[in-house]
Amino acid sequence: MAAVDSTQSTTASGLDLSGLSSGTTAANGTDSASDRFLTLLVTQLKNQDPLNPLDNAQITSQLAQLSTVSGINQLNTTLSQLSASMDAKQYLQAASLVGHSVVADGNAMTLADKKATGAFELGDDADRVTVQVKDPSGQIVRTIDLGAQSAGVVTFDWDGANDSGAAMNDGKYTLAVSASSSGKTVTATPLAVGEVKGLIPGANGGTLNVDGVGRVDLSSVRQIS
Repeated sequence: MAAVDSTQSTTASGLDLSGLSSGTTAANGTDSASDRFLTLLVTQLKNQDPLNPLDNAQITSQLAQLSTVSGINQLNTTLSQLSASMDAKQYLQAASLVGHSVVADGNAMTLADKKATGAFELGDDADRVTVQVKDPSGQIVRTIDLGAQSAGVVTFDWDGANDSGAAMNDGKYTLAVSASSSGKTVTATPLAVGEVKGLIPGANGGTLNVDGVGRVDLSSVRQIS
């Protein structure tokens, strides 16, 4: 019986399965690779040296390898389909937020009719919290002492007056927050508050269009009211 040539012998000692587990491999590609693998294996069995036959354990191991790679490709396809389904559901859930007020990452405040709502998040309880409201040029127009506050998200209202009691013009402002407990600094993160006006389609369910804030990722929303 004819001996297998040097190339086949090298492959027999370890069939090449590289590329079968690529995330971009289509189902037809996987089937084709499986066919090539089995064709090569049958050829090797037909042309093996009777005095030095192929090792059964090695063949079993290679078949198990092929089965594992095929299973990974099928799993990747299933996960892709599941991800697309989850994105669609997340988009529908996000659409229900339209008309609601949300607290999200940012430091913007919108003053309208002498009313504005701001928010921040404290890492720990604080016995003193101070908020500074800044105009578009970055100048501090109002300093608000909120006293002691508990850890978590805190919202507050601003009446639109500056430190002298004069009414400020409607428009966009920003805030800065400082907090302390027993003289030690407490982490205080400014947040933005606004009404959801719409939903912009995109990856991971899309982004929210929040009045006075702009585009906001769903993952950055801290509170909904």
